Amino acid sequence: MKKFGRGIATMIYPIGGTGFPNPSAATVSVHEDGSATLWIGLTDIGQGSTTIMGQIACEALGITYDKIKVVYGDTMLTPFDVGPVGSRATFITGNAVKRAADSAKEIILEAATLELKIETPSWLEIKENVIYVKNFPEQNIPLSKAVRRSHSQRGRPVIASATWNPMTTPLDPETGHGKPFGTYVFATQLAEVEVDTETGKTDILKIVAVHDCGKIINPLFVEGQVEGGVVMGLGYGVMEEIVMKDGETVNPDFTNYMIPTALDIPGELITRIVEREEIAGPFGAKGIGEPSLLPTAPAIVNAIRDAVGVCISDLPVTPEKILLALREKEKNSTA
Repeated sequence: MKKFGRGIATMIYPIGGTGFPNPSAATVSVHEDGSATLWIGLTDIGQGSTTIMGQIACEALGITYDKIKVVYGDTMLTPFDVGPVGSRATFITGNAVKRAADSAKEIILEAATLELKIETPSWLEIKENVIYVKNFPEQNIPLSKAVRRSHSQRGRPVIASATWNPMTTPLDPETGHGKPFGTYVFATQLAEVEVDTETGKTDILKIVAVHDCGKIINPLFVEGQVEGGVVMGLGYGVMEEIVMKDGETVNPDFTNYMIPTALDIPGELITRIVEREEIAGPFGAKGIGEPSLLPTAPAIVNAIRDAVGVCISDLPVTPEKILLALREKEKNSTA
């Protein structure tokens, strides 16, 4: 007999290191042709951080993305960064990038006041590589012209560096009180499953993942991060199991250590984002990497319990464990 069940799980995830400094740094240089180079120590391991940092720099500078080059991961050229851990890249490195770009923009606008004969940079704005007088768009100059003037007439190359470290405090060893993280992200996931009570096999029919990751900088990347995390969480919940015997791993390869494939993805995988802007984040962003997989396994476990009335806390929830739990349940009910 196949039985249907629904489950829900929620999570809170801290961004960055726990109560100790974990800073990032960035350097931005704007060239005479209006292009820019961004140097960061953060390494892109496939999560798309290079693109995100470039987007943050471009948004802050007012230039289009085709004008930016991002140099990363070369410790001879790039500034210090703790690394892509704790889902900290967008929040912490992103803040360093925005600060550096903001400082570079100030230099450009100071030079632009001379070209446009404006008293203060606050009257100016940069959009798509052009500097405008606010409310008077017909008064404008190319950004490149202001950069050249800054270089050649003011003697000030447009280059700026910045660092950023979240405000944290260590935890008190006696009370446990403190501020260990700069911000947190939140999520809820729902799972629908069908469990075969004769075989113990579980089919994941649907997963809905709703995440708060602050302001979305790149919607496609966010969707990819959440979907990838859900599939990882599915593997953690019902498939992946290290088998040990006499102190050795029995299944050290992917022939016997099963991970999800495209065929194991639920028929429906729905992603929804709650854009609750983070005041301390760059343009309101926070993070989405690791948190995306956390609620998946608990939601599936709760759905299995809803379907067949047994709660299995020893992951992964294999068909064998479900059958054993059902037999134990039947045995207890007849005792």
